[in-house]
Amino acid sequence: MTDQAIDPKYLEIFPSWLRSLGEDAGALGQLVQGNSADDVKRHAVAGLNYLFKSLDLIPDGMDDLGFLDDAFVLRVAAAHAVAGTPEAKDGVIGRLADDAVALKDFLGDDYARLDAYVGGLKKGAARGRTVEDVMTDEAAKSAFLSEVSAWAKEYQVPAFTRDVKTLLKLKSFLNAKLP
Repeated sequence: MTDQAIDPKYLEIFPSWLRSLGEDAGALGQLVQGNSADDVKRHAVAGLNYLFKSLDLIPDGMDDLGFLDDAFVLRVAAAHAVAGTPEAKDGVIGRLADDAVALKDFLGDDYARLDAYVGGLKKGAARGRTVEDVMTDEAAKSAFLSEVSAWAKEYQVPAFTRDVKTLLKLKSFLNAKLP
């Protein structure tokens, strides 16, 4: 893989995703609290629950890349929600699902692995809480939404080095870490 193999447009796209990550998480939390279809909420909860996993694909403290996996997971979870409930393609879910198209282009063959990984998040847990716990237990849902809100407010946009080598490092890291 050479530097020319990666479109430099991602040097603008990915930092914008990092800048909006806190707002995106907060908006998805609002969606979970609202009147959206249960399947849409499940996908949103799965994506949001990933924010609290102790073992991310990319550790949050990793320079330049640490929160990109979180931004990626929210977008893929939104794409799952829209695929299952096309009428949900409004607001934050639609915007994030649309962004997943650029992510698919960037990751190429590795997108299928990320897609499967995100699909599996509906069955996983973070902080001892599963998606079903949030969907069926009001106390778990309330605690989860409080944590999402706090995370969204406290999120600090990390630096992102606008260098193709950063994108190469990102692709290599995900290629190695995705199941």
